[in-house]
Amino acid sequence: MKIIVTGSLGHIGKPLTRELVQKGHAVTVISSNPERREAIEALGATAAIGSMEDADFLIATFKGADAVYVMETLGAQGFFDQHLDVIEAINKIGNNYRQAILQSGVKRVVHLSSIGAHTDKGNGLLIFHYNVENILKQLPDDVSITFMRPVGFYDNLLGFINTIKTQGVIATDYGGDNKKPWVSPLDIADAVAEELVTPFEGRKVRYVASEEISCNEIAGLLGAAIGKPDLKWVVIPDELLLQGMIAAGMNLQVAKGLVEMNASTQNDALYEDYYLHKPTLGKVKLTDFAKEFATIYHNS
Repeated sequence: MKIIVTGSLGHIGKPLTRELVQKGHAVTVISSNPERREAIEALGATAAIGSMEDADFLIATFKGADAVYVMETLGAQGFFDQHLDVIEAINKIGNNYRQAILQSGVKRVVHLSSIGAHTDKGNGLLIFHYNVENILKQLPDDVSITFMRPVGFYDNLLGFINTIKTQGVIATDYGGDNKKPWVSPLDIADAVAEELVTPFEGRKVRYVASEEISCNEIAGLLGAAIGKPDLKWVVIPDELLLQGMIAAGMNLQVAKGLVEMNASTQNDALYEDYYLHKPTLGKVKLTDFAKEFATIYHNS
């Protein structure tokens, strides 16, 4: 199959590309960074250098593909652009994908969405996933779409490294002993690869999770891995977290959206649809990720 992968060689894109190439598929990876060309080609894929914000580029790249994997990103710096309407910018990318899929004639789409995309209320920043799902649903019925809804990424835990080093704790506005689902990008990549090559008609949602584990358990495992067995996960007020993100220069829309998202995590509203459609858990567990976390922690 000829398959297009968007998102360059990120946490999902790299293992996804490697797996698809190893299985004999002709893979083209879209990246906005020309410096990624060599790494893409080293995996046995073709590099297409351009932007997901360029609909004409997407149309040309998608033509002739049997399937496409689409995801939206503005890059980390987009969250700190004080003049950017993040939701509208991502909606635009979603519309570019819809146009490119329609005009290129692609009939098989796998879209990286997220937990929380089942609703337009109370999910904070995740509203953009709900929006893009509905933009893609405007495509003709003969375009088959799988909406992948992974839960919280293990990799998000890396954002706590600075707090651990400076304050000796993990501190955010959710936590406790209630088990919540987390996922490894490797398990997401495996699920996406499966969906891309499996014949399917219509529209479906697939949740992806690796393990259900509490925040306090995570603190214990990560603490043991980095040599801090007494590491605690501390829950702080929403307002304190918001003030900290604003002080760090984060876009106000993003900061407020993250706080609202975290609130829905804490009260489990975010997981309502997930628990109605629980997936088989993936292979990569928190103990596996803890080794990677420890390496990054000690090298940072």
